[in-house]
Amino acid sequence: MERDGQLELYDRVAARLRDAHRKVRSLQVPQDVRQALTRKLLIITAAAKHDLPGAARRLDRLMEDVDAGRLPASRAGGDRDGSP
Repeated sequence: MERDGQLELYDRVAARLRDAHRKVRSLQVPQDVRQALTRKLLIITAAAKHDLPGAARRLDRLMEDVDAGRLPASRAGGDRDGSP
């Protein structure tokens, strides 16, 4: 029975990750902000292999931040290492 719950959670997290990637791709933000968000999603994807409930919580928090407009700061005007 617990195995069914784990599979259901896996399906939900996989669908939410897919939707999150779509949302990030469609954002009208600078490329470095999109890359930072994509990197966070990839980290959550990797974490899901070892801690599915934790990854689900991290994904929830990240998407709440995106929905609220709390995005990583753009490094516009700086060079690749982030210095001005």
